[in-house]
Amino acid sequence: MTKFRYARFGVLIAALGLSAVASMVPTTVFAQAAETVKPAIGTALHEASDFYKAKKFKDALGKLRDADAVPGKSAYESYVIESTRGSYALAAGDKETAVKAYEAVVNSGRLSGAQKLAMYDALGGTYYSMNNLAKASLWYGHYLSEGGDDPKIRAMMTQISFQNGDCAKVSKEISANVHAEEKAGHTPVEGDLQMLANCMKNDKTAYVAAMEKLTTYYPKKEYWKDLLNRLPARPGYSERLLLDLYRLKQELGQITTTNDYMEMSQLALQVSLPAEAQKIIDQGYKAGVFGVGPEAARHQRLKDLAAKNAAADLKALPQNEAEANSAKEGTGLVNLGFAYVTAKQYPKGIAMMEQGIAKGGLVRAEDAKLHLGIAYLWAGKKADAVKMFKSVQGTDGTADLARYWIIQANRPLK
Repeated sequence: MTKFRYARFGVLIAALGLSAVASMVPTTVFAQAAETVKPAIGTALHEASDFYKAKKFKDALGKLRDADAVPGKSAYESYVIESTRGSYALAAGDKETAVKAYEAVVNSGRLSGAQKLAMYDALGGTYYSMNNLAKASLWYGHYLSEGGDDPKIRAMMTQISFQNGDCAKVSKEISANVHAEEKAGHTPVEGDLQMLANCMKNDKTAYVAAMEKLTTYYPKKEYWKDLLNRLPARPGYSERLLLDLYRLKQELGQITTTNDYMEMSQLALQVSLPAEAQKIIDQGYKAGVFGVGPEAARHQRLKDLAAKNAAADLKALPQNEAEANSAKEGTGLVNLGFAYVTAKQYPKGIAMMEQGIAKGGLVRAEDAKLHLGIAYLWAGKKADAVKMFKSVQGTDGTADLARYWIIQANRPLK
């Protein structure tokens, strides 16, 4: 998950206009804005400052207690003491003392609007670091309700909702943020999308939608792997699309094992695409997973079979092309055209596929459009590919695969 920024609380005295408190306290009087402190308080503040400079923070806090013990303190004197105590307590690692001091400063009524926002930020961040989510949410809420607009604070509020298990609130907030970012042409925050996905674990549809957003903007291998591994288990998914799923995995560099290469090449042979099978087998040898071990002879037989079928296919192409052209419907042209595409004869293959789709009467029209989109992309025609992928419909997995090909086309894996 994303690590959110916490406020740097040690600079708060500067935000309050009191940066010189520790170093400029005279021995007899403390003055700011025509208000003064009693000599005894000024002396204690001065001594506290000396301890603070020497990094003796506990001793510095002790001197502030001496200042606090002076009877008859004015509201201004209390304000100065608490402001200084908050900074020194944080330096000492005493967060409990720090937040009490800063809450007293907020309640003093002496802060300007901008100073109050800085203090709310500090209190929210300090309480968050103390794992007091209720108090952190309270002070961050004050920050936002009183005009603060730092998006990091909104992100912290969402993080708190997530930690509290309020997934309904997280979903609502993040969805609104993502929509706003996309509308503005910005990239949504990865941590937001991660939280959304984690919150949607029990809602498969919402989880997949969140993972698609993550993969769109942050196309990392682990996101792609999660997304593609879930696809075959989705309701209505057709097993006939396994080779198409393998093609996308291959594009993403996720075909790595002997079994992957073996199954993918065999599937290509089964649907009469021996040229594609040859390409897959060659990649298996290049990757070092074919031609080695006890199955080396089997790999060679598969390679020989693909080569034999590819040669026979090449001889039969003229007759097959004539039959496809004379058919009343376009399925033959689409299939033959895609065979040409897998053999890297892109112009001829694409033209035949386009002709087949235009002829109509297809057994599986959505598959045809999916394959034409892939053909366009392999041929370097990205705009045509994306347009074709967007036209793919259906609930059997074709539309899902087309949508994932668009993600890959627009944000290729590095």
